[in-house]
This record gives sequence, C-alpha cells and structure tokens, in this order.
Amino acid sequence: MTVIVTMTHVRAARLCSAGAKVWLKHHGIDVMEFIRDGVPAERLEATGDLYALAVAAIARKENAA
Repeated sequence: MTVIVTMTHVRAARLCSAGAKVWLKHHGIDVMEFIRDGVPAERLEATGDLYALAVAAIARKENAA
C-alpha cells in the first residue's frame, strides 16, 4: 500500500509550510502537486533529506494506526 504524504503531515512535524515549499522545490517536487494530491512517502524518503524522512515517518505511523 502506498502511503501518501500531505501538508497535514508537514504540520504534524511542526515544520512551516513556507519552509516545506523551499525543500520541496529543492528536491524537484512540484509544490502544487504536493498540496493538491500529496506524494508517495517513498518519493520523499528517496531524497535522504532529514525533514522529508521525518514527515514520511509521521505519514507511515498514521497509516499504520
């Protein structure tokens, strides 16, 4: 099952949306796509970025509950 990461997970990680937009762009992820549809956790995890890993972990934990 694909876990989708959304802006809700970014907020749960206590990251600001402005900062999230910067790191999404930095990793080549379309900001509007992310806001509209979310992205698979694997896509964020593949970046190796600590913020992305933290947000993906929150989404995975939520999905497992």
